[in-house]
Amino acid sequence: MKEDFLHYIWQHQYFDKTALATTGGEPIQVLRTGFYNTDAGPDFQEALVKISEVEWSGSVEVHLKASDWHRHQHQHDRKYDQVVLHVVWEADEPVFRMDGTEVPVLSLQGSVDLSLIHTYERLLQAKSPVPCAAFWPNVPEITKTLMLERALIERLEAKGEEVLQTYRGYGNDWEQTAFYTLLRGFSFKTNQQAFEQLAAGLPLAVVRKHLHNQHQIEALLFGQAGFLEAAMEDGYGIQLQKEYTFLRHKYSLQPMPNHMWKFLRMRPANFPTVRLSQLAAVLHQNQAFFSKLLAADTVKQYEALFQAPVSAYWQQHYHFAKPTKSKQQGMGKGSVHNLIINVAVPLLAAYAIYTDERVYIEKAVSLLEKLKEGSNKITRLYEELGWQSKSAADNQAALGLYKRYCAPVHCMRCAVGNKIMRQNRPTA
Repeated sequence: MKEDFLHYIWQHQYFDKTALATTGGEPIQVLRTGFYNTDAGPDFQEALVKISEVEWSGSVEVHLKASDWHRHQHQHDRKYDQVVLHVVWEADEPVFRMDGTEVPVLSLQGSVDLSLIHTYERLLQAKSPVPCAAFWPNVPEITKTLMLERALIERLEAKGEEVLQTYRGYGNDWEQTAFYTLLRGFSFKTNQQAFEQLAAGLPLAVVRKHLHNQHQIEALLFGQAGFLEAAMEDGYGIQLQKEYTFLRHKYSLQPMPNHMWKFLRMRPANFPTVRLSQLAAVLHQNQAFFSKLLAADTVKQYEALFQAPVSAYWQQHYHFAKPTKSKQQGMGKGSVHNLIINVAVPLLAAYAIYTDERVYIEKAVSLLEKLKEGSNKITRLYEELGWQSKSAADNQAALGLYKRYCAPVHCMRCAVGNKIMRQNRPTA
């Protein structure tokens, strides 16, 4: 059993209230359960309970065992002096506030219907990656749809908060934040650590001075990535190496070790060398990338941010001195949409939180709704249950639902799990 089950039971009052009393024998009447608190402090705030003849207004704390009060060090936290009732499953010891007064305890053990516990345990012990898989077909579509919409917004908020941490770490500079997010997005996950290190070692202030010259941008990117340390075999490589040597000394740059880059089991079109050439093209084309991102309105305009033609050399090579069989101009539409989803959308979400302007989160959601995104091992879990993804918004919602609720088995915090519990709750 987890605490979230007891949170659910208390919030919905799904227990026998006949002769309800504290462990000390004092009668209890619940007048208001309180508001569920997801921040630091007691679990339910502004509750109202009547114990014996006295009405108490304050907080309710919920634990599996009463002794968890001491294990969590609540006896030393003044926020818990406001607790008027300690709701537990097992009352194994008395607990006290900082002033030494004892906290009344309500034990729910023996007061919750066994069928409700059985349903919860089926969810908790389910072998399926989606705990409610056995119940899913019987849950109304409206419940699942609304929960997925909620999961999408929560996922966008989480991505936005992650970008805001980068923003604060870079001295509140949105263009620098966008530069880091862009480089991270170009990793397409396989080379994420390497691209993050590249972003950390290549100051945007240096890049900005050379955005007008695509060759110099390539020199900075490939040089800092460690690809220009070995002897070059063709004219382009030699020119790039000379350019980087000059820039390296001018700006006191230190290249990263190129062994961090992964090529194994990758198609040439996804090689980090190809991605770096594409990144150079995007930076050269968009000399105020973040400003352009905010100003864009349509999918085509966002696609144009990332559809920059690579230089002539990289149209015909996938690595230094290794020509391609066919000419390539730049990224395919799938890769472009991946960047919109993983770069543009998180930046829009972050800016929405920062400015408290709905227009940016609405723009992010609208983009996702208009884009297609391939299925993955997580979205396929829901597809096997009969769910169908129609857009990138659906995919992102499913990812949010799985990572925030299904994987950690937080069914009691999920509207689908709540509906299942209500459907299997005994009627009076």
